[in-house]
This record gives sequence, structure tokens and C-alpha cells, in this order.
Amino acid sequence: MFMPRNPFWFIPLFLAIAPILGAIPASKSAQDLTTIVYKGCAKQDLSDPTGVYSQALSTLFGTLISQSSKAKFSKTSSGSGQSTVTGLFQCRGDLSNVDCYNCVSKLPILIDRLCGKPIAARIQLFGCYMLYEVAGFAQISGMEMLYKSCSGTNVGGAGFEERRDTALSSLENGMMSSNANGGGFYTASYQSVYALGQCEGDVGASDCVECVKSAAQRAQVECGSSIAAQIYLHKCFISYTYYPNGVPKRSSSSPPSSFSSPSSPGSGPNSNSNTNTGKTVAIILGGAAGVGFLVICMLFARGLVKKKDSKY
Repeated sequence: MFMPRNPFWFIPLFLAIAPILGAIPASKSAQDLTTIVYKGCAKQDLSDPTGVYSQALSTLFGTLISQSSKAKFSKTSSGSGQSTVTGLFQCRGDLSNVDCYNCVSKLPILIDRLCGKPIAARIQLFGCYMLYEVAGFAQISGMEMLYKSCSGTNVGGAGFEERRDTALSSLENGMMSSNANGGGFYTASYQSVYALGQCEGDVGASDCVECVKSAAQRAQVECGSSIAAQIYLHKCFISYTYYPNGVPKRSSSSPPSSFSSPSSPGSGPNSNSNTNTGKTVAIILGGAAGVGFLVICMLFARGLVKKKDSKY
């Protein structure tokens, strides 16, 4: 059997690779865009003995998923007559096309798993939502509340509510200019309070502003001094979060958002330090594993040398 002349031939190679292995950072902790915020499922199931609705739904979902790779909002219909199904998706305005597609592509599966096949359904994720309804489904007001979430008690100290109200007022004013420019998504911050708002893509500018104002008022009244809140109306949503150490810097992959508490992993003012700590731990563990592997290899090679000497 072939035996290398130098039993320690692999050590230089391993020493060259080990630093690379040890420097691989831990995966960055970030909010999952596909986290479920809420679901809305109609109580009445589809009566579909011929499968015509299932076919229309399948076509509808396929079209919406395809559109999500190049647009943040799309609305379409499938089928004909009484079997027509209308649906739409919308991604948060600060998502990339890739993130939007990855988010939307999960929604049909979640709708089927969480709702089955009712005559109408809506699933809201952290980064996007999708809804559909069959022809004849009763319409609801764009101002109707679908979901709200208020965080724990106020830790912002004296003057917190004034800072929150100023941030929400800035959001409302910014939404006016955003819609005037064909937008519908806006973020604002004031003294450590970060606010975000968005309207459904087909809502007119004036209706959008009124919807956002209504959502902001509900947040102020129904969430009181909560340091974070989410208010989802049928045609718009707003959210705000208080960051004690200041609003974290935005990035394309993990913009600051008030969808969750700033104390959650990967969000809030300490997210950078948490990430750096994870990288440091990964480097230490990687280095320790490399040293351990090197010792094992050296002992193995030493055993081979002794065996070779005894044989010859």
C-alpha cells in the first residue's frame, strides 16, 4: 500500500485552510419576512364539485407569484362568470424584488394550510400579504380593522407619547407627498420612535392618507403608551416602535421596523452587537475545532509512522 514519504504532508495545507474555516461568521440573525402576522379565513367553504374554483385559484396564485419578482403590488382575476376569483399581493415598500418574490411564493401554501379553500382568505406576513375572494363576496370598508397588536407598558419615560405622536404625524405628512409621487409607502422617525405606513397599491392618494390617519388615531387610542404597535386596516397599515438607544441604521436586508419588539433577536439598537458577538463565537469555535482536528490528525500520523517503523 502506498505510504507518503512525509507523513505530515497535510499539515501545511490544513494550516492554510483552518483560518478560512474559523473566519466563517454565524448566519446573521434577522427578522424573518415570512413570519405570520395574522390570518383571515372566510367561514364559508368553496363548493367546488367540478374543480373549477381550484383551477382558477391555481392560475391566480401562479400569476401573482410570477408578478412578485418584478413588482411590489399586483391585482388580477382568474376564471369567468360566477367562478371568477380576484386576488392580489403586496410587499412592503422597502423590500427588494428577490425578497418580495421569496415572501409571496410562500403565501399560497400558507393559505391552503391555514384556511383550506374558503370563499375568501387573507394571510399577512411580516414582509407581504396576499388575499383572494370569489365573485359575489361581500365587500368591507377600507377602514375596517383587521388586526392590532400593542406591546407592553411604556418604558420611554416622560414625553414618550408626544414623541410617538410627532413620529406618526410625520408619517401622515410624508404619506401625502409619497402618494403625490405615486408611492403609498413611507417611513419616519423622531427621537427614537420609528414609524412605518403603507396603503394597498390601488388606493387613491386622498383615501390612502385618510386610511393612514385613521390607523394612527387607533394606535394612539387603543395602544395608549405601548412602546410598539401594529394597526392593520383593510386598505392600509401603520406601525411604530420605540428604540431606547436610537433607531438603528437601515440596510436593504433588514430595515428597522416596528413589526416586533426592539428586544427581539436581530432588531433594535443592539442588533449590531448581537451579530458581532455571534461572529466572534463562530470564529472561536471554528478555531478550536481546527486545533482539535489538527491534533487528531497528528496523532493519527504518528501512529502510522510507528506502524511503518515496526514493519520495516
